[in-house]
Amino acid sequence: MADRGGVEGGPRPPVRAIVLSGGGARGAYEAGVLAYLLGEVPKRLGRPVRPDLVLGTSVGAIHACFLAATAHLGPERVKRLRDTWQRMRFDDLFRLSAREAVRLPGRLLGMRRLAAALRGSDPPEKLYGLLDTRALERLVVETIPWSGIRRNLVAGHLQALCVATTQIATGRTVVFVQGRDATRLRWVDDPTIVARSARIGPMHALASAAIPVLFPAVRVDGTYYADGGLRMNTPLSPAVHLGADRILVVGLRSAVPTGEVAALAEARVEGYGNPVFLYGKMLNTLLLDHLDTDLGQLRLINSILRNGEKAFGDEFLAELNAAAGRNRVQEGFRVVEDLVLRPSLDLGQLAGSLLAEKRTAGRLPRWMRLLVSGGGLEADLLSYLFFDAEFTRALLDLGFRDARAREDELVAFFSDPP
Repeated sequence: MADRGGVEGGPRPPVRAIVLSGGGARGAYEAGVLAYLLGEVPKRLGRPVRPDLVLGTSVGAIHACFLAATAHLGPERVKRLRDTWQRMRFDDLFRLSAREAVRLPGRLLGMRRLAAALRGSDPPEKLYGLLDTRALERLVVETIPWSGIRRNLVAGHLQALCVATTQIATGRTVVFVQGRDATRLRWVDDPTIVARSARIGPMHALASAAIPVLFPAVRVDGTYYADGGLRMNTPLSPAVHLGADRILVVGLRSAVPTGEVAALAEARVEGYGNPVFLYGKMLNTLLLDHLDTDLGQLRLINSILRNGEKAFGDEFLAELNAAAGRNRVQEGFRVVEDLVLRPSLDLGQLAGSLLAEKRTAGRLPRWMRLLVSGGGLEADLLSYLFFDAEFTRALLDLGFRDARAREDELVAFFSDPP
């Protein structure tokens, strides 16, 4: 990833990153934001939107790979992205029927056979998951033109693609990076993150999207990986390490509830005896709650650096980086601007509302009855698995509207300084 210079004697253009979160079917919201960003913002800019870095976890990793593989294209890729989400049907993507539910105990007992296979000379490509994801995997493989990633990197349409996963054996975050310069992958300030240069393909994206228990873990280079969101659902840190000056974050959870809303949520304990309810809440905690902490740390460092410049002058950053031995522009301490887009509605509640409508109308599919039997209508788990056009279209539209409401900020983000 060669350093980019500006006009001779002028400022260096900012390195822009798009960071995409994970969240299963909630990713349709992310696709709606991307549809607006790629299709409408260029009309204001007068040129295509081309981020320098694209990073993602789980469904965000799949979207990041799509952005990297199609970076040479114009607005026509928006239709491909939207069509993919609008055509989704749960029954086409997963096998979950009454017969499958009855067979679950036997499948769990079958873990003994899996353990024996792992001890053999030819370990399986995937570990156990409750859902058969082969159809979803085919969709990922067929929708993304994977060879385009390398071509677009070579052509300079982007600097790097980054996919975050969780290594099962160690619990560490392993970040696979494909870019034109692998020398910047020595991230010594965080021992919980390992960066590895890779030619990213479908298995990396599927490993990043392997929601624990539901989807099977995936083997990459002899090691098994699961959903990157277990430790890093929104890969802000890798974006900073790779040299980002501006980071656009697309989150899949509305603002963390506070005040009266939080008090009402705490008082609602009727669902705690339902394992589906609890698993949905657990996924919220594991996959969605890291973003605010990471953003808080980023903004705190920005505040320290800005105050340092106020107190000690314009040379403060240069002297600080020299003292720390951070001589390369991308590796030095610097102010990193962020722009965060979040759902304006609670996606779990939106899934619950659609569930209630289906139940009232007697249109509840069998797979949905199995998942929510005995549960309330918050349906947090359902919102991760609602790979169905009725839900994904609603999320696409919501993401599109939310991005449109932030158009001026998006245009400023992708504009160069004067």
